[in-house]
Amino acid sequence: MDLKNIEWNNNSYQEFINYLKSISEKEYKEFSEKITFTKYEMLGIRLPKLRSIAKDISKGNIQKFLKYSKTTYYEEIMIKLLVIANIKDINVLTLYFDDAINLIDNWALCDTFCNSLKIVEKNKDYFLTKIDKLVKSNQTYHIRVGLILLLCYYVEEEYLDLILKYLDNIKSDEYYVNMGEAWLICEIFIKYESVGLKYLEHNKLNKFTINKSISKIRDSYRVSKEMKDYILKFKK
Repeated sequence: MDLKNIEWNNNSYQEFINYLKSISEKEYKEFSEKITFTKYEMLGIRLPKLRSIAKDISKGNIQKFLKYSKTTYYEEIMIKLLVIANIKDINVLTLYFDDAINLIDNWALCDTFCNSLKIVEKNKDYFLTKIDKLVKSNQTYHIRVGLILLLCYYVEEEYLDLILKYLDNIKSDEYYVNMGEAWLICEIFIKYESVGLKYLEHNKLNKFTINKSISKIRDSYRVSKEMKDYILKFKK
């Protein structure tokens, strides 16, 4: 299917869905359903293929594609998020960003979208205003999007105090929020050990999150054995 030059309308979009169904894999669908919990129906298409499809669509009329896109299938949502992440114009992206976040209902959509959103690197101040609202939300995947954006693009010295403040102020026992926090803390510890060490000693995290953070740090090959042993003292 020529996704670069397609003229998007209701009929061509349905042809696109039929194409996705034709390249789906039953066994991969069954595997994916065991590790990714979503309200969307799964077809069973591997992520590299979805990225390739989104890349081709992005070479055509992105806004026309987004106008006709639907929200039935998990892979359909993933492609839509990847196409939005491929938008190079911050003003155009702004039109779709909030709606994109509201489509996310699982870790895979969240993390793939966030680590594909390379436009953040050149627009950090703009996205910080978005992240500020996301991490203060009471919605699980809004918070996780904020955390993963911080993880992917903001673990730098000038943002550390702000990130640690966000972490202390998040009050959630949701598994995917706490795992996002732990992953972020681990990355801070690896890059800025003294800062990470001080935070392990003084923080407002719940028991699960602090212990999971320590576990992730201890799993890293970039942390010395001596330090891995030392941080066990901070377990709750």
